[in-house]
Amino acid sequence: MTVRHSGVGSWPGQDAAAAVRLTLGELPDGAYLPELPARGPGSDMIGRALGALAEVGADLQPSGWRLTEGRSLLQRRAHATLRDDLDILEEQAQGFAGALRVTLTGPLTLAASVELPRGGAALGDPGATRDLRDALAEASAGLVRDVARRVPGAVIGLQWDEPLLGAIRSGAVRTASGLRRLPAWGGQEVIGHLRPLVDRVVAGGLDPARTLVHSCSSSIGIDDLVAAGIGGVGVDVDTLTATDLDAIAGLLEGGRALHLGVAPTAVADALPTVDALARRALRVLQPLELGPVVAERLVLTPACGLAGWTERPATVLLRRLGSAAAIVGEELAR
Repeated sequence: MTVRHSGVGSWPGQDAAAAVRLTLGELPDGAYLPELPARGPGSDMIGRALGALAEVGADLQPSGWRLTEGRSLLQRRAHATLRDDLDILEEQAQGFAGALRVTLTGPLTLAASVELPRGGAALGDPGATRDLRDALAEASAGLVRDVARRVPGAVIGLQWDEPLLGAIRSGAVRTASGLRRLPAWGGQEVIGHLRPLVDRVVAGGLDPARTLVHSCSSSIGIDDLVAAGIGGVGVDVDTLTATDLDAIAGLLEGGRALHLGVAPTAVADALPTVDALARRALRVLQPLELGPVVAERLVLTPACGLAGWTERPATVLLRRLGSAAAIVGEELAR
C-alpha cells in the first residue's frame, strides 16, 4: 500500500498557471488548487472564501475584511480571481484523472477573521456567524460542482482550512476593544457549525470521505471533527498531544484520512531531509500499532501553507515529501 503526499493550501509566487501545472505534475495522487496570496487582496484564504460567497457582502478595510450591505468592488475582484483560477485549472487539467482537492476557509476561521459592520469579529455575533456558515455551505457545494464540470476525470475533494480553530476553542479570539476575549467554543458548537457544511456538499453529490478539515493549530478537537462527519483531518505533528494521538488512532481505525503535516514551514525555505520527514511521520504512526492498513489513509504534507517560501525550495519540499512517503510506506508494511 502506498502512502501519498500533497500540499496544504497557499503557494509562493503570482503565476497561477505555473502553480497549477506544478501541483498537477508533482502530486498525481494529491493534486490541489493552490492559493497565491502574493497576488494581493482577494487571493489570500479569507479573500478567496469571501469571493466565493454569493449571499454575503464584504469589503476590505485597514483592519481587515468587514461585512457590508452589498458586495464591494474588492469582493467582486476576489470572485473574478477565483473564476480565473478555475479557468486555468480547467485548461491545465485537460485529460487529468486522479484526486483533485479544492480549498476554502472553514466557517469558524472565516467568522473569526471577518469583522461586523461596526467592528469586532463576526464570531461574536451568532446570527452573523450562522449567515457566514450557510453562505459558505452553498459556496462549497457550488465550487465542488463547478470543478467537477470543468475536470470531469477528477475525483474531487474539498478541504476547509481552520487555522484559528485552536484559538476559537480556547477562547483566544479578542473582542473589538481588544480588552476581552470571546467565550471559548465547546465541541457541540464546533460540530453544529461544521455538520451543515458536510451535509450540504454531500447532498450535492460529494462523497463525505472526500471532505477534510486542515488546521495547523493545537487543541483542535479531532474527535469533534469526526463527529461532525468530516472524512479526514489535517494536522501539524508538532502540535499533537497524547490525547490527539488517541484520536488519530480512532480516526484511522474508522477509515478516515489523516493528512500529517511532517514538514515544518515556519522558517521559510528551511528544507528538512527526506529521512527527517520520514522519522517525524513514523514517530506518530508506529506507536499506534495499526499495521500497514494505515498507509492507504495517510497523506504526508507540509505543516501549513508555503506562501512565505520561495518557489524552488517549496517545489523541492514537495519532492522530498514524496520520497519520505515511500519510506514510510515501506516501514509500515514491515
